[in-house]
This record gives sequence, structure tokens and C-alpha cells, in this order.
Amino acid sequence: MKLQIMKYRKISYIVSGFVILLSVVSLLVRGLNYGIDFSGGIAMEVKPIVADYGIEQMRTALDEFNPELQTVDGNAILIRLGLPKGATDVQQNQRVAEIKDILGNNVEYEQIQVVGPKIGGELVRGGILAILFAFVMMAIYVWIRYKGGYAIGAFCSLFLDFVLMFGFFSVTGLEFNQTAIAVILTGIGYSINDKIVNYDRIDENVKKYHKMPMSQLIDLSVNEMLRRTMLTSVSTLLAMIGLALFGGQILREFAYAMGFSVIMGTFTSMYISNIMLYHFDLRGDSK
Repeated sequence: MKLQIMKYRKISYIVSGFVILLSVVSLLVRGLNYGIDFSGGIAMEVKPIVADYGIEQMRTALDEFNPELQTVDGNAILIRLGLPKGATDVQQNQRVAEIKDILGNNVEYEQIQVVGPKIGGELVRGGILAILFAFVMMAIYVWIRYKGGYAIGAFCSLFLDFVLMFGFFSVTGLEFNQTAIAVILTGIGYSINDKIVNYDRIDENVKKYHKMPMSQLIDLSVNEMLRRTMLTSVSTLLAMIGLALFGGQILREFAYAMGFSVIMGTFTSMYISNIMLYHFDLRGDSK
């Protein structure tokens, strides 16, 4: 079975326009669910030392603080909870003391980390700068690596990737933290690599088939790379499914986001970036 992506290029544009609109509206209305890394909060790793005192008992005892609890490293438990907006150092230390009073002698403390709103704001700025820097560097690389229609197609699909990744975190409400920044950059890197591989094959075929209509040439190139694209995507998705099923809450959210980035990158590589080439004189760009 051969894919005929050019036959449905208008549908691809419509789908892309819809998901961009959905992402932008969600970002404007819902925003991002900032994690402790960015909004400020307390993270404690504790180990129960009293029988029958586990994660459910802790969740009930700390219910007023709306905590997030996760089992890590065997029987250790990670407790994460936010701080009031604008909390001072005194208030942060007071909250830690309140938690210790509630947990009492039922646990021993492995690690305590407090991130103030000021530090969180600095991390937000650092994360945004990292993403902007990566976007600019990738765009420059694409422009140097290719020219004309190839560069424009790759740049537009790269921009789409960034919008969709932010939209995914907004729509799903997954915690946006430093791990999310790593997921976005890793997913975009995966996507741009797939685009470059497809573009190389299209460029080879442009030079090989001088009279073949461009729509047929693009379909031919995509189908020639289809097996490689699907094997790479499916193998990565299988690894993410394993993490989602057995990796715990933190790794589960990472797996969801990475899984989406793989699907997104495959879609934008096979359809958007390739279909856009139809509107340019690739034979002139390849001379």
C-alpha cells in the first residue's frame, strides 16, 4: 500500500490550522500548569519508619496542602506541594515546619528542597531562553543546510512543532517544569532530524527524476522513507509505553509528552514539511 499524501494536502492544512488554533486558545485561556520548579514550592523525600504508615496515610494527613505524593526508590515517598504566591523565606520555613509536625516521628527525612517564587521565576526565564536559543539555532542550521523551498518548509514545520508542544502541555494540564523543557527540546530535535532525512531523499529524487510531476515525486520519496520513519517512531513509542505503564507518576508524564512529540514529529515530517515543498520550484533550488 502506497501513501498518497499529496492527495490529502488540503486536509493536512485544515488539521494543522485547527490544532494551532486549539493550542493558541488553550495557552491564552488555560495557560501552563507550572510545576514547583517554576512556581515555587517544597519537595521532600521521606521514608516511613512506622508500620502501617504509608503514602495513603500521608496523603490524608497533608490533605489541606493539596500535595502530590509518589513512591520512589523502593519505600521512599516524594512529597511535592506548592507555596502561596509571594511567599517569603519565613513562610517557606514555616510551611516545612508544619509538615514536619504533621508527619511527626512516622518518617525520616532523606531530602528537603525549597524553591522560592523568585528562583522559580529565574528558572522560567532560563527555560524560555533555552527554547528560544534552540529554535534560533535550528532555524539557522536549516537555512544553511538547505535553501529556497526546503528552508521555508522546514522552518514553518519547526515553528508548528514548538506551538503544538506548548499547546499539548496546556490542553492536557501536564506539569510544566524543567523536565518539560527537556521533553520539548528532545522532541523537536527528533522531529527536525526526521524532516532532514525526508528532505535529503526528496532532493535526491528531484535530481534523479527530471520530468516527474512534483506531487508524484514527493509521494514517491515519502513512501521510500516510510519504512524507516515508521520503524523509528514505533520503536520509540514502545519505549514510552513501557515508561507510562511502569515508570511512576513523574516518568509517566514524561512518557506521555515524549509519545506525543514522536507522533507530532512524524505527522509534521510526513505531511506538513513535505507538502509545503509542492509550492516551490525544487528543481531550481537543487541546481
